[in-house]
Amino acid sequence: MLTSVVTTSINHVLRNERWACRRLQTYTGKTVGIRVPPLVNFSVLIDAAGEMQQASNAMCADTTLTFSPLIVSKLLTREAGAFDAIAITGDQSLADELIAIGKQIDLRVILEQDLSKTIGDIPAHRVAQASEHLIRWPVDNVDRLSQALTEYWTEESGFLTKPTGIEHFAQEVQNLRFDVEQLEQRLNRLTR
Repeated sequence: MLTSVVTTSINHVLRNERWACRRLQTYTGKTVGIRVPPLVNFSVLIDAAGEMQQASNAMCADTTLTFSPLIVSKLLTREAGAFDAIAITGDQSLADELIAIGKQIDLRVILEQDLSKTIGDIPAHRVAQASEHLIRWPVDNVDRLSQALTEYWTEESGFLTKPTGIEHFAQEVQNLRFDVEQLEQRLNRLTR
């Protein structure tokens, strides 16, 4: 069920961006595995039109794209570093082509075009903006929360230690070792 919805959505985007279909036609017959553990695990086959068809998960994918569920919203909003977090196995050139296409396709523009046919240009633009903010909102909140927790754990609670604190501690341990070695040498001289 989820696989067919995702495949239909991908093909809708590809039909709006015919240039992407033409680029994918060179990979006709290749399979792509998409993994977002533990949520999504499916394979698609690139057909002669450059679109995606459902493929059996039992088939060995020519290339597999694996990424964390935490970066899905970053991929949807086309954040620069999100595509770098995709793990690739298999055919590198196919994966590079898929990522290059993903970087160039603006889903917000496609959403705006689809909505403008129904509700008009200005409301469609506003809805697309709101949807992008809605997608980005949880990611931004998680980032802010992690920064706040890191700051609290390093500054207030001492749960985490700053790198300078670790370096200072290591230097003190090294000084203590040196002092112990000197004391041991003095004791050896005195006992002789």
